Amino acid sequence: MQQYLIRNIAVVNEGKTTVQDVWIKDGRIAKMGPNLTVSGNYEEINGEGKYLLPGVIDDQVHFREPGLTEKATIYTEARAAVAGGTTSFMEMPNTKPAALTQELLEDKYDIGRQHSLANYSFFMGVSNDNTEEVLKTNAKKDRVCGVKIFMGSSTGNMLVDNFLTLEKIFSETELLIATHCEDEKIIRANMETFKQEKGDHLTAADHPLIRNVEACFESSWTAVQFAKKHDARLHILHISTAKELQLFTNMMPLAQKRITAEVCVHHLHFTSDDYALYSNLIKCNPAIKAPENKAALWQGLLDDRLDIIATDHAPHTWTEKQQPYMQAPSGVPLVQHSLLLMLEYVKKGALSIEKVAEKMSHAPAICFRIKERGFLREGYYADCVIVDMQDKTPVAKENIYYKCGWSPFEGHTFPAAITHTFVSGHLAYANGQFNESQKGQRLLFEI
Repeated sequence: MQQYLIRNIAVVNEGKTTVQDVWIKDGRIAKMGPNLTVSGNYEEINGEGKYLLPGVIDDQVHFREPGLTEKATIYTEARAAVAGGTTSFMEMPNTKPAALTQELLEDKYDIGRQHSLANYSFFMGVSNDNTEEVLKTNAKKDRVCGVKIFMGSSTGNMLVDNFLTLEKIFSETELLIATHCEDEKIIRANMETFKQEKGDHLTAADHPLIRNVEACFESSWTAVQFAKKHDARLHILHISTAKELQLFTNMMPLAQKRITAEVCVHHLHFTSDDYALYSNLIKCNPAIKAPENKAALWQGLLDDRLDIIATDHAPHTWTEKQQPYMQAPSGVPLVQHSLLLMLEYVKKGALSIEKVAEKMSHAPAICFRIKERGFLREGYYADCVIVDMQDKTPVAKENIYYKCGWSPFEGHTFPAAITHTFVSGHLAYANGQFNESQKGQRLLFEI
């Protein structure tokens, strides 16, 4: 494997930024420090004026394979992820067929092993009637990131609204339980009210009123009660409301928390005011809501009630998104631009670059207990990203790598650029070019 020596780069890691040299050898960070002397054949990279960050670990993506490959594949979306500085991902089970058996789950790992440029893990899916199959995952807790429950709202056959099922999963699973929390009864009642008022004239602007704050809070509150009752390890995905923040604490270190929370980049960036411009392009579940929620999410992120920044990357075809509101599917493609978006907020002074590394790399590694990744440490896998904060990245059709071919950021120019992405020591992306000669690795977890 090729060795690399990155000279004079600002290393962003564990709350500090220090100029160092970094030697990458045999897939790992062999040594870090000033003025390193190394032996053997290596490629030298001049890091002067640039930053080295740990690779982003995205704990929530939908890469659509198997069964929905007209939207995306593990190959295409992992490639887009790497171009955007994401070196590891955890993918959701609501594919076709859904990953509701151990065999179907391992089928996805096989696809990842063959085709993913990024490191990968896949959640085991829960339905109302597959609890015994889910509990078999206990034997794989060092090799599977967690189990996923769509609590109260789902696409396909994965809605879990049976309290006996929830009791069994929360009481007996030994893995992290990740939940999508929206209350389906509240959503359906709201939908009926809006249909009576507006008939067929609903638009994307109605989405956050139908899938409202109460729907999110009631479901998240229920999940927290189950977790507290059984001392389960609960991670609530894509928090979108100010009200939900009262369910989380910042009174202990992340490694000690039993209940954690994720916020997604689109909920930190867009508000309900943006439906006028983007319409169904930013229709997603849970919905992007009124501006006061965005302000509260930022506060919750900065004060550590919200633990992780992720994407919920969920591509649909352009044609699907052009349909009327009721027919247009929910979801936004984001994984290629999540780090760039957060670096734009660094430029705006909203958060520090050290906080970006914490919330997008360190925290996912701690939360999921990922082995030897998420930090720039000697002996750890060399999952890292070189960022030029003086360069720019225009988003255009020609450089969008998603299979769906569109992004809500098309036409926008980010005030930073990702120049190099290393995945397990392999330089997978450099200056706009991919090297696909080595695939990513299956993530492993401490038990």
